[in-house]
Amino acid sequence: MDLIEKVQNAVVKAGSSYSEDRLNAYLDALKLEKELNNENAVWALEGMIENFKVACQNKLPLCDDTGIPHVLMEIGKNREIPKDFFNEINIGIAQGLDKLPGRPMAVKGNGIERINQSKGLFEEPSMVKPVSLLIEENDESSYGRSIAQDDDKIKVTVLLEGGGPEIRAKTYRIFHKRDSMRVFNEALDWLKESLSILGCTPSIPAIGIGRTHFEANALILRAMAHGNLNIQSDIEKYISDELNKTNIGPLGLGGRTTVLGSFVNIGSQRASGVRIVATRPACFVEPRVSSFEF
Repeated sequence: MDLIEKVQNAVVKAGSSYSEDRLNAYLDALKLEKELNNENAVWALEGMIENFKVACQNKLPLCDDTGIPHVLMEIGKNREIPKDFFNEINIGIAQGLDKLPGRPMAVKGNGIERINQSKGLFEEPSMVKPVSLLIEENDESSYGRSIAQDDDKIKVTVLLEGGGPEIRAKTYRIFHKRDSMRVFNEALDWLKESLSILGCTPSIPAIGIGRTHFEANALILRAMAHGNLNIQSDIEKYISDELNKTNIGPLGLGGRTTVLGSFVNIGSQRASGVRIVATRPACFVEPRVSSFEF
């Protein structure tokens, strides 16, 4: 199978299926809400699980907002990047969006016209261009590379990011005063506010803590790409427990399941009085992610 086809299939898989840990988390949440007799939560979760089954079986989008493609790469030290590699990734993304199919969201025109949306939209899903590639390296972050540095492989991960969580995400500085809980609790306040108006809970919120705004958000992408709900750190469990106390519940209808888990990615830090923190309140179909090795 060539690279274009692998990328195309990854787009379709990301947009139409859940990982095993995600599905198990939904089933556990449904069991809990039934035990608590939260009828609205049970109704919402049953619909979400059925939505997943239909989408997965028929390779259809999990959500009408099919998302903006993000591509992450891990490159082994002994692996050369093939000729035309990046162009083939872009072609694969376009073909995958057409096959999924993605929602036509690409705006026509020059820079100002695109902001104004004055020229309308392209009808073809493939006109939604992927975000610039993110190449991952070995570093201090909680969610680092999953292939060995000296491998002769390239691992490609496709993430589809929806608009609702992006609108409600936040990146800002927090004065830490050498107390990590100040950082996490302020990030929790941001998430409580955003989840209360998200509308499509339960969420798997992501938090990135880095040295710059770019780095904090890159850490979020890496957490969403590599996170596993079966493996949660103490701080991730704390974040989830606090958010589930809000009683926002599935679809904002109340209940114990406001989040299924959380991903906290802490990167390198600089000697400073502030930490740059990014939070993203993913919707109930996210993270939409798929990976392959090439």
